[in-house]
Amino acid sequence: MKLVSWNVNGIRACLKNGFMESFNKIDADIFCLQETRIQEGQVDLELNGYYKYFNYAEKKGYSSTAIFTKTKPISVKNDIGIEEHDKEGRVITAEYEDFYLVTVYTPNSKRKLERLENRMEWEDDFRKYLKKLEENKPVIVCGDLNVAHKEIDLARPKTNHKSAGFTNEEREKMTTLLNDGFIDTFRYIYPEKPDMYSWWSYMRKARERNVGWRIDYFLMSDILKDKLKDANILTEIYGSDHCPVEIIID
Repeated sequence: MKLVSWNVNGIRACLKNGFMESFNKIDADIFCLQETRIQEGQVDLELNGYYKYFNYAEKKGYSSTAIFTKTKPISVKNDIGIEEHDKEGRVITAEYEDFYLVTVYTPNSKRKLERLENRMEWEDDFRKYLKKLEENKPVIVCGDLNVAHKEIDLARPKTNHKSAGFTNEEREKMTTLLNDGFIDTFRYIYPEKPDMYSWWSYMRKARERNVGWRIDYFLMSDILKDKLKDANILTEIYGSDHCPVEIIID
């Protein structure tokens, strides 16, 4: 089974930049999107063979997520049940026979870290939500987690230690989540593979120079790790400032 996650940075713009061609080429069993930035009815996607689920932010043109899946889930739930977190369309949970799949667009701490305190609250509440799911069955989490966990996960670590996405606080929250029973699938398969990123700034030809960050992930409950066959970052796919990431599981 192939699972893919992609922050499309606006699905309408991405559609103009080859989204459907990439979507069809990848041919995932489950395809998750973050930052679709649409409201209901704004986009009519013809995805033959897929069930489609969306979570829309209250604010127009902001955040929002989607799941497209060939297998109909047992159930689908939006958000995590905490009002202060549930206005931006950031989470969808699809329940399958053997696992929950959670796609997430983690809040950005913003420039000058103006949203860092809110981000720390989100991290704790989201981790508790995942652990509650795990009481029933294993969990696969994918999406833009807005953090480069280790120095190997971004091109310029020395100059970014106080930047959003690479603060000690954000990295420690990722460590806590992993220590609480999850694996970072890409680093599980490729622990020392350098220069592999999933996001690049549009400025200064960062993507052409591969000056990027790995902030898009598939995490999974430790009990599922024997089912993990591969994890990839699809750097050849364009259309957004992020590229898709994927895992292959039994």
